[in-house]
Amino acid sequence: MRIKNLIAVLFVLSSLIGANAQQKKYIVRTVAFYNFENLFDTINNPNFDEEWLPKGLQRWTSDKYKQKLENLSKVLMQIGTNDQQKDAPTFIGGSEIENRGVLEDLVKHPNIVKHDYGIVHFDSPDKRGIDVALLYQKKHFKPTSFINVPLIIYRGNNNEKEKETEEDKADKDKIEVGKDNRVYTRDILLVTGIRDGEEINSMVNDWPARSGGEKKSSPFREAAGRLSRKIMDSIYKVNPNAKIITMGDYNDGSYNKSIKEGIGAKLKKSEVKPFGIYNPFEQMAKDGHASLFYRDSGDIFDQIMVSETLIKSDYSTYQYWKAGIYNKPFMIEKFGRYAGYPLRHSENEIGYSDHFPVYIYLIKEVK
Repeated sequence: MRIKNLIAVLFVLSSLIGANAQQKKYIVRTVAFYNFENLFDTINNPNFDEEWLPKGLQRWTSDKYKQKLENLSKVLMQIGTNDQQKDAPTFIGGSEIENRGVLEDLVKHPNIVKHDYGIVHFDSPDKRGIDVALLYQKKHFKPTSFINVPLIIYRGNNNEKEKETEEDKADKDKIEVGKDNRVYTRDILLVTGIRDGEEINSMVNDWPARSGGEKKSSPFREAAGRLSRKIMDSIYKVNPNAKIITMGDYNDGSYNKSIKEGIGAKLKKSEVKPFGIYNPFEQMAKDGHASLFYRDSGDIFDQIMVSETLIKSDYSTYQYWKAGIYNKPFMIEKFGRYAGYPLRHSENEIGYSDHFPVYIYLIKEVK
C-alpha cells in the first residue's frame, strides 16, 4: 500500500524541464477551495437558519442534507485529480458552512473518510450563520496555530441610494447591519502548521457580498483586502521567508481594487517582489474562464494566491506549479436559461454549488 501511494504522487513534469534534460520526479500536493453554498444541517440553531429547516422555505429535510453531503464529497475527492495525480487535496478551504457539525458529517462521509481529514473552524459573527473552514489531510499536515481574525467594518453615513434590483431583493447573502452600523460578516481564518516537514500559512476568506450593488458594497471588500495584507505583513515580521497561501470566495475579481491594491496581487510572476503575492487566476479570467456567473456574466471570484516565496525556481522545497478550475460536466447545468452555469440547489434537484471549485498544485523535486 505504501508503494502504491508513493507512485500516485510521483510523476514526470515534462513542462518543467528541457527536451534534452534528464527527467525529474516530483511530489505533488493539491490545494483546493470550494464555496459549499448553503451547507446547513436540519437542526434549528440560534442563527438565521429557518429557511434551511424541514418546514422552512427550502424544505430542507434529512434526505436532502444527506444528498448535499454526497454531492460535495464526490466533488472534493476529485478536485485536481487526473491520470497522474490520484491523491485528493491536501488542503480544502471552504465557505458557506453553518457549523462544525456539518463539517464532521462531511469528513465522515464514505467518499472521504479514508483520507482522514482534520478540521479547523471557528464560528463567525455573520448574521446568516455561515463560516469558513480549512480541512487538511492529517498524514500531510499538522497545525501548530490557528486564529480567526475578525473583519470589523461599519456602514458609513452614505446618503446615496442605488436602485435595488430584483436580484438584490432575492440575494441569499444580504449584508446585515447592526444597530451600531457594524456590518456583520465572516472572519478571516489563518492556519499555520507543518506540511511534509515545511511550515506553511493558509488563509481562508469569504469577503462581504455585493448585495446592494458592486459599487456600494466595494468599500467592505476593500477593507477585507487591507486586513488580509495586514495579516500577511504580520506573518512576514515573524518570518521573512514565510510561505503563504490565501484562498477564498472574494466576491471580487482579480481586477478589483480590493485585490489589486488591498492585497497587492500581481498578474505576472516577474512583477512579484519580496513579500508580494502572485495571483494565477488573473490570467485565467483574462482568458475567459469562470468559477461563477454574477448577473449573467462569467467571472472568477474564487481564487488562490501565493506568496513570492512559493514561486521560486528551486524545487528542493514545495513551490507553486499551476492552477485550475474544476468544472466537470456533471457539475454543470445542461438546460434552460442557466445552461453552462454551475449546477446548484433548486426545488427539483439537490445540486452542488453556484461556484466551481478552484485549485493549485504545489510540487517538490524528489532527490
